[in-house]
Amino acid sequence: MATMIEENGPSSHEQPEVSSSSQARQKLEGLLNKNMRIRMTDGRTLVGLFLCTDRDCNVILGSAQEFLKSTDTFSQGEPRVLGLAMIPGHHVVSIEVEADSLDDAQGFGGNH
Repeated sequence: MATMIEENGPSSHEQPEVSSSSQARQKLEGLLNKNMRIRMTDGRTLVGLFLCTDRDCNVILGSAQEFLKSTDTFSQGEPRVLGLAMIPGHHVVSIEVEADSLDDAQGFGGNH
């Protein structure tokens, strides 16, 4: 989900920055209510519906489940149901969007 917004540096017109910012916003809006898997710095993984984010990259997931880091790579263990969860941006290691959710996401990634 990492969206890169390029800065064009000082220029006389600001149209490219505005359009890239609005494109990034459209991509994020296209991910609303999609299933996401967020890996955190402490090894936990949260899975739930993407509800919102902010400038600090904090993420709110709905219907979230927590999976603890397992020493056995083949077993995930039983999930713990959290419901609504807020993940601080500085604890996010990676974010994955479920492939089935992406197929019907409007405005994400162009051609599929």
